[in-house]
Amino acid sequence: MRFGIDFGTTRTVVAAVDRGNYPVLPVTDLEGDPCGYIPSVVALDGDRLVGGWEALALDSPTLVRSFKRLLSDGDTTAETPVRLGKQERTLGEVLVAFAEVVVGQLREYAGDEDVEIVLGVPANARSAQRLLTLDAFTRAGATVLGMVNEPSAAAFEYTHLHARTLSSRRSNVIVYDLGGGTFDVTLMRIDGPEHVVETSLGISRLGGDDFDEVLADLALATAGRADDVFGRRARQKIVDEARTAKEQLKPQSRRMILELGDDDVIVPVPEFYGEVTPLVEQTLEVMQPLIGASESLTETEIAGIYLVGGASALPLVPRMLRERFGRRVHRSPLPTASTAVGLAIAADPDSDYHLRDRLSRGIGVFRERDAGAAVSFDALVGPDAEAGAGDGITITRRYRAAHNVGWFRYVEYSALDAATDHPGDLTLLTEVLVPFDPALRDLSPVELAAVPVERCEHGPEVIETVTVDGNGIAAISIQCPEDDFEVTATVNVGQPVKVRQ
Repeated sequence: MRFGIDFGTTRTVVAAVDRGNYPVLPVTDLEGDPCGYIPSVVALDGDRLVGGWEALALDSPTLVRSFKRLLSDGDTTAETPVRLGKQERTLGEVLVAFAEVVVGQLREYAGDEDVEIVLGVPANARSAQRLLTLDAFTRAGATVLGMVNEPSAAAFEYTHLHARTLSSRRSNVIVYDLGGGTFDVTLMRIDGPEHVVETSLGISRLGGDDFDEVLADLALATAGRADDVFGRRARQKIVDEARTAKEQLKPQSRRMILELGDDDVIVPVPEFYGEVTPLVEQTLEVMQPLIGASESLTETEIAGIYLVGGASALPLVPRMLRERFGRRVHRSPLPTASTAVGLAIAADPDSDYHLRDRLSRGIGVFRERDAGAAVSFDALVGPDAEAGAGDGITITRRYRAAHNVGWFRYVEYSALDAATDHPGDLTLLTEVLVPFDPALRDLSPVELAAVPVERCEHGPEVIETVTVDGNGIAAISIQCPEDDFEVTATVNVGQPVKVRQ
């Protein structure tokens, strides 16, 4: 049986593929109450990692929330430590433990059928985030059919619900996805069943979690306790109380009541909105390039702006967008489930909808030149390159090695500086060291790194290949075909470079 999984920062929602319908999985908590989601939390029960409702019910000091946010850090690997109270586990272990909870729920629903899934990832997710997420759910026993950028998936729901807004003159849709931990915005071109991603932008650390922190601080200041010192667990309880109060807000709400110990604290809604307005304005600034210079949608090809993600349920968010862009702003009726439904549509082999997605970050490499005295940058795969099905994107370079040792520093980047053609915002994917001189190939990596870079004449032919699959995961191969030598790397997963001869 097939499912779409929206692995969220605070909540994970699953939709099933059921004969042309895409129902949200009817998850219940430990009390038997229907919830429709799995909390994205883990905790230790003794030495055992547990997740979801079981972890939440423990009320343990080892409880960890929003661990998905660690995936957006540039230097994250499977070995990145995660604090659980006074103990630590690796991020890889935490992800697998949580994925096992989700897949266990799917098995209960699917019965004897195999579990096949399509996973959602933030549009601006780095290779590490994609690969670690895929690896966790694969280890948990699911067959991962693919990964789709979350806003791209939500656009399927827009087409279902607002097809009448689309025409030959207005065929573009902006999906505004404000979740618990990340903000993504994607410009989609829709032509009947064909959905093409034109551009994706985002902020990797902005979402509902930040609203909760603001409200918690505001409540403490109102109670005259802004300077109090709280332990991690006590602070988390205050933030949880803020999240509950925030999620109960209605457009007509005028005040919020939070329990701080034995006291009730009243926070005026306008005061809270005043504090979080700059955060919403950040999302509008990021979205502006997709609209262009126009302050209105009237003269554009944009049929609508579609609001999805749990944090878009905050009444302030649709209000601010409608004040700026008018009636073409539409909010999903189920903002926390729209992405999961879209992912289930993507997983359905009988669906009429087709998606052509793009990368949100480019891949390039810094190479040694002038006998190691300088480096040059080569942009291999540009941002917004189409990462289609099948073999994905493959870039191949052929040249003669000019040095005895090749140093390759592969990076992800968001854009090139117009003046220098160098990447500004970048993250190191991996560093690959290649002994082009056959006499150096028995050296250990440490020994090879100590060898001075020298120019050489008549170096071996080199075939350098970078492949980005349909899920946005990159693999690197550097071959010397004359003597059948190759170095390969799957980038950004904290694994050593594998060498075979």
